[in-house]
Amino acid sequence: MGSLFPQIQSSPSRVCHNQGTSNERRFVNVNPVSAKDAMARMSVPIGQAGGYSAIIDARSEDEFALDHLPGALNWPSLDNEQRIEIGTLYKQVGSFEAKKKGAGLVAANIAKHIEKHVIDLPKDWQPLVYCWRGGKRSGSLALILGQIGFKVAIIEGGYKAFRSELVTAIPPLAERIQWRVICGPTGSGKTRLLHCLKAQGAQVLDLEGLANHRSSVLGFIPGEPQPSQKNFDTLIWDALRQMDPSQPVYVESESRKVGNLAVPESLIVAVRSGQCYQLELSDDERVKLLLEDYEFFVKDPSLFSSRLDALVAIRGKQQVETWQSHIAQGQIDIVVRELLTMHYDPTYFASMKRNFSHIENAKTLKAESRSMDGLTAIAKELTLA
Repeated sequence: MGSLFPQIQSSPSRVCHNQGTSNERRFVNVNPVSAKDAMARMSVPIGQAGGYSAIIDARSEDEFALDHLPGALNWPSLDNEQRIEIGTLYKQVGSFEAKKKGAGLVAANIAKHIEKHVIDLPKDWQPLVYCWRGGKRSGSLALILGQIGFKVAIIEGGYKAFRSELVTAIPPLAERIQWRVICGPTGSGKTRLLHCLKAQGAQVLDLEGLANHRSSVLGFIPGEPQPSQKNFDTLIWDALRQMDPSQPVYVESESRKVGNLAVPESLIVAVRSGQCYQLELSDDERVKLLLEDYEFFVKDPSLFSSRLDALVAIRGKQQVETWQSHIAQGQIDIVVRELLTMHYDPTYFASMKRNFSHIENAKTLKAESRSMDGLTAIAKELTLA
């Protein structure tokens, strides 16, 4: 769809000019910035001196939900239905009719945003605005905000340019960090230890938390869908950029995928070259820990049973049916123990030996129990080392 308002062009100043008319029209207070410069300024928290007062995403709700800049607010210039309507009109009738209809919708939506969000804002409010590629939906909003008197930054190239810059930024961010890798078989308490380390003030990258998944065939969390791949990447970038490279960062020994999401390859390589710690917990405690962490399977045995179908190709139909029979008889603890010893442990140890170069020299962390008190003691020992 074509531009609904004159497109804001790159300019080193905060004033852009639309040449070619006797009465020159000024786009006051609108400053196009590169995605790289915008991301650099975003190192200052939103609302603090030197940072942006707000980050405004002018795309539709669905585009925003797929991914957006960290901390962004969604002020759609066209909502989901309107975007489809104008796109269809553009293709079926023509750009002129689509622009007329779209201009009316955009103007009405911006008016609503002004009434709802802007009326009480001070004159020194300085937002960063963007849309998909910059200059159209975001340009319309930036133009009005600039005419009001706010100093507005608009990302050249929009979200698309931000995404490209983000992909480029992740490798050097990952490489600068001193990685401390918490290793250990399934159920040993790695995630709990990460939480304890964070509570002690240590820097932690919780990939499973960012991915809404526990990183195994049975690791999905009911009612908590995973983010999109792009949003996962953005969450990782946002976490990495806030890390102090002079201090270590603790992370679990993850595989290349967490559920359906791929961990950036540069991050995998950097983590796997880090110092390893081997967390050990008895099999009895591991079973109890998993029954606690996967309580939804205990409460819904049919869900647990159905999820085991994913293991038929690996463990065979007969073995899976045996486990499902145990579940039907209420013997979930037996199934959990056999899943650990027959499926997860062999896979884990083979993967660690293959992928983590320092696993042979890993320091052993012996947990007496699955309790947070015991894991907190280990966390304190690590942070004081």
